[in-house]
Amino acid sequence: MENKWKNKNFKDALKNSLNGIKYTFINGKNFKIQLVIAIIAIIAGIIFKISFFEWSIITILVFLVLFAEMINTVVETVVNMITNEYNENAKIAKDISAGAVTLCALCSVIVGLIIFIPKLLELIK
Repeated sequence: MENKWKNKNFKDALKNSLNGIKYTFINGKNFKIQLVIAIIAIIAGIIFKISFFEWSIITILVFLVLFAEMINTVVETVVNMITNEYNENAKIAKDISAGAVTLCALCSVIVGLIIFIPKLLELIK
């Protein structure tokens, strides 16, 4: 019996993964907000000429937050697929998933402040 969900090759797997990113972008308001914040961080990085190491950290955190938001979207979609009625366990799953995104975003903000505040203070001097 053939598995209809299995990718036949790398090209199909890549196409499907890009469809997942596209779906999250089109349907995820928070994903779009996080992309805008990422663009602001990139622009700030260019303006302040951050180091290679700082670029590495910013890049990792941008992708980490976007990844967490996509996982949150997966959890919400699966929970909604299982039940449309209020269920305390469904609420807990969604809240924990959203909390994971919040922790990633908070970490990104803290690291962004660590990187950019000294550069702002130097600019003010």
